[in-house]
Amino acid sequence: MSDWQLAQLNIAQLKAPIDSPELADFVANLNRINTLAEQSAGFIWRLIDDVSGGDAMDQPFGDDMIVNMSVWASVESLHDYVYKTAHAEIMSRRREWFNRIQSVYAVLWWVPFGHQPDLHEAHQRLSLIQKDGPGPNAFTFKQVQDKPSG
Repeated sequence: MSDWQLAQLNIAQLKAPIDSPELADFVANLNRINTLAEQSAGFIWRLIDDVSGGDAMDQPFGDDMIVNMSVWASVESLHDYVYKTAHAEIMSRRREWFNRIQSVYAVLWWVPFGHQPDLHEAHQRLSLIQKDGPGPNAFTFKQVQDKPSG
């Protein structure tokens, strides 16, 4: 058993209100894709928004922003879910639903085993990578950092 697990946050800026016809297909696929994540090898936890009924779409970054945050056993397990499942097919359509964000919109970081990050912590990690670029406390799939020692 590892002493560290991988947390991830990604944000997206909606092109239209979440309940609009323009986003209906995205919303219709949320349960299927979230269930796929939960059933994927290495999945540990995901943020569930009580307001929206469990689709992890809390909006603390602004009214037109959605947030997804989860914890995984390893970089490999998250990578497999993101790029080797139906998640990749849905996200290939992201330009239909989301505006392009000019800064970094996703961040990975190591958390102690059993820790569930909150949105404040996630916001700090995203701000860190946006300000300083990838490093040991905030990174991306392109520049994965080793787990902390100890």
